[in-house]
Amino acid sequence: MFKPNFKYTHRIVNNLVEITSAREVILNAYIVPKWEISLRKEALIRATHASTAIEGNPLSLEEVSKLAQGRELTAARKAKQEVLNYLSVLENIDNYQENGKITEKFILKLHKDITKNTLDNLSYEGEYRNIQVYVGNRITGKVIFLPPAPKEVADLMKKFVEWLNSKEAQLLHPVIIAGISHYEFVRIHPFVDGNGRTARALATLILYLKKFDIKRFFALDDYYDSDRALYYNALKSVDQKTLDITNWLEYFTEGGFISISKVKERVLQLSLERRKKVIRGQIALTDRQMKIVEHIYKNGRLTSGEIQKMFKISRQAAYKEIKKLIELNLIKPKGSGKAVYYVIK
Repeated sequence: MFKPNFKYTHRIVNNLVEITSAREVILNAYIVPKWEISLRKEALIRATHASTAIEGNPLSLEEVSKLAQGRELTAARKAKQEVLNYLSVLENIDNYQENGKITEKFILKLHKDITKNTLDNLSYEGEYRNIQVYVGNRITGKVIFLPPAPKEVADLMKKFVEWLNSKEAQLLHPVIIAGISHYEFVRIHPFVDGNGRTARALATLILYLKKFDIKRFFALDDYYDSDRALYYNALKSVDQKTLDITNWLEYFTEGGFISISKVKERVLQLSLERRKKVIRGQIALTDRQMKIVEHIYKNGRLTSGEIQKMFKISRQAAYKEIKKLIELNLIKPKGSGKAVYYVIK
């Protein structure tokens, strides 16, 4: 069975802690249904644009948005088809698993749906490659990466999928599983074309199954596309002799942290705006008390000492503000003694 080679670094661990913390904040924030729909649609369109753009699709974010809305667009047939395929896959990501299990059959279906009517040879859709391929610079023609020989593909994929569904894999953090899967899939390069899009969709599927796509607001593709050179360099950084993917996982988890932080800020802003309206309509708060509530919404927690520093006030004055907010049923204490802090109730 495939066994990933990596070690936990401070950077990876810190990223995972921040990702998990941000996830909890997002899940506990108040989001009205129409906001959820809007955030989900935005993430879908951004992910589709980014993942197809990385592989050379010329359509802009605005054009991808038009296609997502079912509007007509004057563009090359192949470019439109690639986008429509990826949109459909992400919208129906639940179709590529059964009872939480991802099999080779589903991976082949995933590739077939992603590449439908876009490859020069339609027989390549949803079929492991039987020819040698390489990853190269389109301008210089220089070979960047030579994947395993065609005869090795079926066995490598079998071992990878066995690991993906193993108890060992399930013990790992979902973002680590997604990161390992993304790299190993790209390394095997099981298809003639469309490997990048399929790898990124597979990572999305894993996060979805592990409930780490955060209500489907969370998409990593945008991060990859924001600096494609960094993305490819991270993939190329792996020594093909040792296959130590520690550097890649540092990059991958960093992307998760940055991406989820953006979602968190957006969600908290929407949630806070609503909360402020409710509070101002029902409860009379001073500017200082309002800033305390806003700070807790944005950061998840606040201590008495931090309140003292924020307003340059005494411990007694800070406690007075805290007491008032507790009485108003807006915040509550957690912890005890010197470790006590305050959260939104």
